[in-house]
Amino acid sequence: MSAALLQVQSLRKVFPGKPPVVAVDDISFSLGAGEILGLLGPNGAGKTTTIQMLLSTLRSTSGSISYFGMDLERHRSEILKYVGYGSAYAALVWRLSVEENLEIYARLACVPWRERAQRVTALLERFDASSFRKKQMSELSAGQRTRVVLCKVFVGYPKIALLDEPTASLDPDVAHEVRAFVKHQRREYGVSMLYTCHNMAEVEEVCDEVLFLTKGKIIARDTPQALASSIAGTRVRFTASGQGEKLLLWIARHAPGAVVKDEESAEVWTEDEQVPALIESLIKEGLQFSRLSVERASLEDFFLQMTKKQPASPGEAGEAP
Repeated sequence: MSAALLQVQSLRKVFPGKPPVVAVDDISFSLGAGEILGLLGPNGAGKTTTIQMLLSTLRSTSGSISYFGMDLERHRSEILKYVGYGSAYAALVWRLSVEENLEIYARLACVPWRERAQRVTALLERFDASSFRKKQMSELSAGQRTRVVLCKVFVGYPKIALLDEPTASLDPDVAHEVRAFVKHQRREYGVSMLYTCHNMAEVEEVCDEVLFLTKGKIIARDTPQALASSIAGTRVRFTASGQGEKLLLWIARHAPGAVVKDEESAEVWTEDEQVPALIESLIKEGLQFSRLSVERASLEDFFLQMTKKQPASPGEAGEAP
C-alpha cells in the first residue's frame, strides 16, 4: 500500500438556505503516491464542491484535509506549490497570451527561472499548442483552451494533480495524447491524481480505483473492473436488417424488457447462463443478423445503475453544469 499524500477525513459542506443544502456529506478517502483515483457521480453529486475544498477556494463546514502530512488550512501556501489543478470549466487570464499565463503559473510553482521557458515550450509542444503560444486566451477555441489548462497543471512539476474533465472539448487524437501524458507523468514522476470524467471508457483506461459519489456521499470505492463486475448479467446486442417486424414479434414473445434502439436493433440484459438459449430463440424465429454481440457489464453500466438507484439532488451550489 502506497503512503497517502492526500488524506480527507469526515469532510462536510453545507450551504445555508431554507432548507440548507448538504453538498458534501461526511466523506473520507485517501490518495496514495502515484495513484490515479477517479471521482465519479452524476451532476450535483458533490464532485466540484469537493475539489474546491481540496484547493481551499471553498471552506469546509467540518472535517479535515491534509497533504503530505500537513493540514491544508495551516499550510495552504506551502502545500499548493505542489498541487496542480485544471478544469475544462476554469478560465485563465483572457487578456494575456498563452505563454504569459504559463509563465505566471511557473513562477507561482517556484520553477527555477532558468527552466521556465524550456518547461513551457516542452509542454506546449507535447499538447500541440506551440502554434498559438503568442495568442491571447480570448482568441482560442474551447479545445485549445483545454490544452493550455493542461500545460498549466503540469508546468510546476506537481506531486498531486486535480484534473476535472481533462479531455473535455478535445478531438479524439488529442484526448488520446492527454491520456498517454497522464499515464507518463504517473509512471515517470510518480504524480498522484484525482480525476473526474464523464467518459467511462477513459476512466477505465486511466484510473486505478474509482470513488462513486452521489448526494454528497461516497457509496462505492473499488477498481473500475470490480465495479463493472458488480453489475449482474450480460448484454446481448443485435441488429436484424430488414426484419423489423420479426424482431418486434420476437421481443414480444421472449424479451418484453428489451430496449429497442431503432426499428432493426435491440439489446437485452439476461443472466449469463441464459445467453445460449436467448440466441437459440432468435435463430428459431428465423432472424438473420447483420450484427450480434455479447458483452459483460462496463463501468458505464455501473454508473447508470447507481444513478438510477440514487438520483442526484436537483442542484448544488458550486457544481458545474
